[in-house]
Amino acid sequence: MENQVFIGGGGPDYGEKQGLRLKYANRHGLIAGATGTGKTVTLQILAEGFSKAGVPVFLSDVKGDLSGLAASGSVGFKLHDAFTKRAATIGFDDYSYEAFPVTFWDLFGDQGHPVRTTVAEMGPLLLSRLMGLTDAQEGVLNIAFRVADEEGMPLLDLKDLQALLVWVGENNKALGLRYGNVSAQSVGAIQRQLLVLENQGGTEIFGEPALALDDLMRTAEDGRGMVNILAADKLMGSPRLYATFLLWLLSELFENLPEVGDPDKPKLVFFFDEAHLLFDDAPDALVDKVEQVARLIRSKGVGVFFITQNPDDVPEDILGQLGNRVQHALRAFTARDQKALARAAETYRPNPSFDTAQAIREVGVGEAVTSMLEDKGVPGVVERTLIRPPSSQLGPISLAERRAVMAASPMAGKYDEVLDRRSAYEILAARAEEAARQAEAEEARIEEDESLTPAEREFNAGRRYSGKKVTRSTSRSTRRRGDSFGEAMTKVVIKELKGTTGRRIVRGILGGLFKGR
Repeated sequence: MENQVFIGGGGPDYGEKQGLRLKYANRHGLIAGATGTGKTVTLQILAEGFSKAGVPVFLSDVKGDLSGLAASGSVGFKLHDAFTKRAATIGFDDYSYEAFPVTFWDLFGDQGHPVRTTVAEMGPLLLSRLMGLTDAQEGVLNIAFRVADEEGMPLLDLKDLQALLVWVGENNKALGLRYGNVSAQSVGAIQRQLLVLENQGGTEIFGEPALALDDLMRTAEDGRGMVNILAADKLMGSPRLYATFLLWLLSELFENLPEVGDPDKPKLVFFFDEAHLLFDDAPDALVDKVEQVARLIRSKGVGVFFITQNPDDVPEDILGQLGNRVQHALRAFTARDQKALARAAETYRPNPSFDTAQAIREVGVGEAVTSMLEDKGVPGVVERTLIRPPSSQLGPISLAERRAVMAASPMAGKYDEVLDRRSAYEILAARAEEAARQAEAEEARIEEDESLTPAEREFNAGRRYSGKKVTRSTSRSTRRRGDSFGEAMTKVVIKELKGTTGRRIVRGILGGLFKGR
């Protein structure tokens, strides 16, 4: 099927061959169905078809099965006879086994090349969603990002954000006059959530080198599109992290890719597996952002396919934008299930040959009810379809095979070593250390001033952190004029403490907080 990704069809009880037209692949799609009905195989054969057409693919491997795309199917496979019979039934005349060009990625760097982004690129909206912050806490986080931007303090990793929040908490009164209330309770709550995120692996996820989008949009030497597979079995232990990362990646594609209009084929196809995790308990602002991205990213040449158990998992405004659909069986055991099934059937263009709702209930494993966009983007009549068998290996490859693929990849070594350039953490550390040096110099000068009595020297030693001192003739505070906002804020880092013990405590806090990891 020229300029199409062949999906399946054929047979006496089924409709005509079904193919997804490359021209309309950026109109997005849906793969839905109950557990065990064949969604993963459908995702696999779509990835194969796009790759053969020269279209790069990004998908998440939730169960570990999709690593088989890197290996060829084999005659000795136990389902070989069933596959060849299925291919003959649906008219898949050029069916053969082959491996596909694969790049493995992993946020934790274990089963693929490391994937990182910076805290700044993630942004306060997605970070708030990731940490489950309240509106007040999200407001404080926005203030922290604003201050970092105005003060020229890059936020690259978690330690940058943690150090900045300490600084914001120390200066909450001064910041509140300019940006609004910054409560210590909100800062503390954010820090606790950052600690939880760090325990979930956030230290590895945030930092540099950050993922370059061009590395997801490569083609192999033979012209086939690269299949980028994100290892997500471990990541699914933190479902909110999984959903937020994929949404960030989708947003980055939207914000950075140029407009291309309606290309003959997509520049990239993005598969969002377990899509319900994106929308579960999501605030309206986040759902609106997903809707906006889904609506506009098609003009960037990116197609997005949502994979989920039930179409009801996807908000209606987004569901209406998914023109290419593969619906595997839905189970209707309860009244709620029956209503969901009826709603799913209503979204298809009817076929007079069968009842759509009944077909959705009855299709077996490896079968589906499908509807693809036709000429001028009009939805095709719904058809019962036998899904074509995969050409790559069904099931996961071995760990040794995965390591071999990673070692031969052009990405090998590019993201392995973590970079730690000067950022907010180092800038705040330098400011604190400079303030401490000035304070110690002032203390030494006071102690050497023999014109003061011992009582006056001790008083000045305790007051030096506030910038105040006394002389023989008078007692007054001094302040430089013309300080910038940033300089004025920096001064507040040094706390007012009295006595030798207090001074040692301050040096200990600054040394432990701002020096070294």
